[in-house]
Amino acid sequence: MNIREEQELREHKLYRSCASFSDETKGRDVYEEPCDIRTDYQRDRDRIIHSKSFRRLKHKTQVFLSPGGDHYRTRLTHTLEVAQIARTIAKALCLNEDLTEAIALGHDLGHTPFGHAGERALSKYTSKPFHHNEQSVRVVEKLEKNGIGLNLTWEVRDGILNHRSAYKPSTLEGAIVRISDKIAYVNHDIDDGIRAGILSEEQLPGECTKILGNCTRDRINNTIHALVNYSKDKDLVALPPEFEQAQKELRFFMFEDLYTNPVAKSQEAKAEQMIGLLYEKYINNIEKLPAEFQEYISAGENKEIVVCDYIAGMTDNYAIECFNELFIPKSW
Repeated sequence: MNIREEQELREHKLYRSCASFSDETKGRDVYEEPCDIRTDYQRDRDRIIHSKSFRRLKHKTQVFLSPGGDHYRTRLTHTLEVAQIARTIAKALCLNEDLTEAIALGHDLGHTPFGHAGERALSKYTSKPFHHNEQSVRVVEKLEKNGIGLNLTWEVRDGILNHRSAYKPSTLEGAIVRISDKIAYVNHDIDDGIRAGILSEEQLPGECTKILGNCTRDRINNTIHALVNYSKDKDLVALPPEFEQAQKELRFFMFEDLYTNPVAKSQEAKAEQMIGLLYEKYINNIEKLPAEFQEYISAGENKEIVVCDYIAGMTDNYAIECFNELFIPKSW
């Protein structure tokens, strides 16, 4: 028995029967010989961490575009915070930590530059709405490794696709990431809003903070405890009804007072316009795309999708660089 097989056996001893076991995965689209040390979900986690799209997250906006300080969240720090919260919950509930971490680390790989402003811009200029969760799956299935993809297991891809509110994951580990994403972004966005001076603890709805807590640390800690205690004897992952309602109301408050705040979002209109101009330029001048993206189109890929692939993969800084190259005249 090799090390991987020992780990798979240990999972059956440690995890609850409702967990996703590594040796019961639905597998990969292309069969690969198993590793002698790592389980399939551990391999998926490692592939995501070593991918180019994961590294690019460090220069993609979370909420604040080009913030002046070093301590505001980026898409990468958000991803790491989701992974930390999700692993804590998975471990406490005796579910598969490796699968949970792999989903969490990959859930935002397809996010556009400039956060949801970039997502909205691409939706305006394309024939179907652009959704970052669907793009994240396309990244791991098609775009990474020069068109080969990462060949991840079905369970990881399912969790990545279904981490948004309107979707339902097929595994409890995916459900953990779906909730952890909300816990992370609501509370950490509050923290960034306070840091920026456009929010204060006193402005938060009292009926929410009474249940959730009066600071970021307490709200995260209390919410995790509530979720674990409510879910530990059930084949589900959910918050108690009062916590679920308080979380929804706090999220609604954030959309009203931060996500649409004119100070926080003062640059978003420019970002959306810039993404739109880039899209129009590339869709009408395919020769300006990098060679590998031109090859996708030559091979029969939809031109609109390929242009979206290229723009969605950009960092904030690279999008600005491309815009300057295409639209800003240079001195000579």
